[in-house]
Amino acid sequence: MDEPNAMPRRSDEHGTLQRLVDALFRGNKHVRRLDCLVLAETFELCADLQEIIGLLPPGTYTRQKLCDQLNSALTGHGWGLVYGTVD
Repeated sequence: MDEPNAMPRRSDEHGTLQRLVDALFRGNKHVRRLDCLVLAETFELCADLQEIIGLLPPGTYTRQKLCDQLNSALTGHGWGLVYGTVD
C-alpha cells in the first residue's frame, strides 16, 4: 500500500514526451496537432500520454507553445513527476 504523502514514482515512460517533442521539431519550426497525434502513434505511447496528446487543441504550434500546452495538461493530471515535463 502506498503511503499517503509518498512522492509519485517515475514511470518507465518518463522522458518519452521529451523525445517526441525533440523528434517533432527536428528541422521544423512549427508543427500541427495532427503531426503530434501521428508521431505519438508511432512512438507507441502509453494510454496516459496518448490522452495528453489528445488534449491538444487543433492548431499549429511553435515548440514553446506545444511545450506549454503539454506541460499544462501533465500538471493538471498530476503526472509531471511521473512522466516528466517537456522543453
